[in-house]
Amino acid sequence: MAVVLVVLVGVAVTASALGGLGVGRGQVTAAVRAVVQLAVVSTVIAATLRSLWWSLLFVLVMYVVATATSARRIDVARRQVPLVGAAVAAGAVPVLALSLGSGVIPFNGAGIIPIAGIVIGNTMTAATLTGRRACAELGAQRGAYEAALALGFQAPDAALLVVQPSARESLLPGLDQTRTVGLVTLPGAFVGVLLGGGTPLEAGAAQVLVLIGLMAGQAITCAVLLRLVAHGHVLRRDLAGTLPR
Repeated sequence: MAVVLVVLVGVAVTASALGGLGVGRGQVTAAVRAVVQLAVVSTVIAATLRSLWWSLLFVLVMYVVATATSARRIDVARRQVPLVGAAVAAGAVPVLALSLGSGVIPFNGAGIIPIAGIVIGNTMTAATLTGRRACAELGAQRGAYEAALALGFQAPDAALLVVQPSARESLLPGLDQTRTVGLVTLPGAFVGVLLGGGTPLEAGAAQVLVLIGLMAGQAITCAVLLRLVAHGHVLRRDLAGTLPR
């Protein structure tokens, strides 16, 4: 397995170099971190699964790391990090509450940690893509934003005119995954239930719950973060304080 991993990393770095992508070093770093982190996490999870409180603490750690990752990718000021976290939580909490509160997902470590990881990870991705694209559009189309202000639009409405079209793209990966499930991909929840001894029907039901939950969570996170950007509460560092309001 180690040899295969090294070869695959080499292929990724080579493809990056040939394509002039300039992310080869980042790919190597990401691969090494993934190996180390999963080795540590596997050990930690084995211990946390024995206790509900430790499992909930582990979910909190997931959330903090997700918030920090999105905030760093969007490149916001430190005081805006909690607002990015609020957007991530706005999408993740309702989905987790419904899934666990309804009894569909068992309220124990083995049920909480996998579903929380999937949901928080995807709302993190939605927050990152939405924030980066919205800020990029505000920077690139500053003239359109100022023109809307000149026409009498309030600053948040003018910003939404600029950022909404591009922000919709943040939801496309989730929509495509839901549309093509079973035809193109067999996602983790489906395979996991099958490997755990469940029937194909049970696996399909679990996967449908996950996919529709992710679609809802990502939409909420995207909508919340868009409005935070439009109101100037979450902005890339170089935009903060420079846009007329």
